Amino acid sequence: MKPASFEYHAPATLDEAVGLLADLGEDAKAIAGGQSLAPMLVLRLAVFGHLVDLRRVPGLRGVERRGGSLWIGAGTTQAAIQRSGEVTANVPLLARATPLIGHFQIRSRGTIGGSLAHADAAAEYPAVALALDARLEAYSPRGRRTIPAAGFFTGLWSTALAEDELLTGIAFPVRGARSGFAVEEFARRRGDFALAGAAVAVELGEDARIRRCGIGLFGLGPTARRAPAAEAAATGAEAAGVAAADVGRAAMSELASVPSDLHGSAAYRTRVGAAMVARAWQKAVEEATGD
Repeated sequence: MKPASFEYHAPATLDEAVGLLADLGEDAKAIAGGQSLAPMLVLRLAVFGHLVDLRRVPGLRGVERRGGSLWIGAGTTQAAIQRSGEVTANVPLLARATPLIGHFQIRSRGTIGGSLAHADAAAEYPAVALALDARLEAYSPRGRRTIPAAGFFTGLWSTALAEDELLTGIAFPVRGARSGFAVEEFARRRGDFALAGAAVAVELGEDARIRRCGIGLFGLGPTARRAPAAEAAATGAEAAGVAAADVGRAAMSELASVPSDLHGSAAYRTRVGAAMVARAWQKAVEEATGD
């Protein structure tokens, strides 16, 4: 199949890009690496009269330490993130999630901003952003604004971004020394979308109690989700006294519904999801405690 005809735009500045989106309205779509959008266009699951290519827009790529956060430009490729020593040192959870995304050919063109803005329910990056309390920076003709990850993902392939708004960068808080991180997912084959997965971040206080934690879930609903009740139950407890299996079950109990399809029933995904959370939690705690 071939995509429906469209008009191609290659803006040279950020203002030109958002101006095009504002003028063209819902018939326009921004494209970065195209690893998610292009297949949808080819299969005609999505049709747009205008594509606004962001590859020539400056200022959308790079990795920088900014105070207590690591800023990553929305146009930074997943391959660049995978190679970045800054990411590995300051945002280990993001570094560990990146090799799980598709195959290296996809990561060489796919961007972090494209993945987050596409908001696929089975994608790793949205769950990582939720678990780490990332802040997403957006720009439109009205100016700049920052959107917390908790309020960014609104549903299936939908976000809080307005039609004339572009994601320009993401700020990930850099956690303290007594922190641990892990990503676990189950897929039929390597490179496939996950049937269920979890991204976990744990930070301990000086008394070995859990100071804060984040649990991001993916493949278990219409969009990436967090497990606030499970996090609240673990926060303040001694790390050694929190059973990983209990955390997994608690995280799954918060889900109002779990998808059921030809890849797995809701009951199956729920069991797998609980196991993924438990594994990730155990690994994160072990790293945080130095065990």
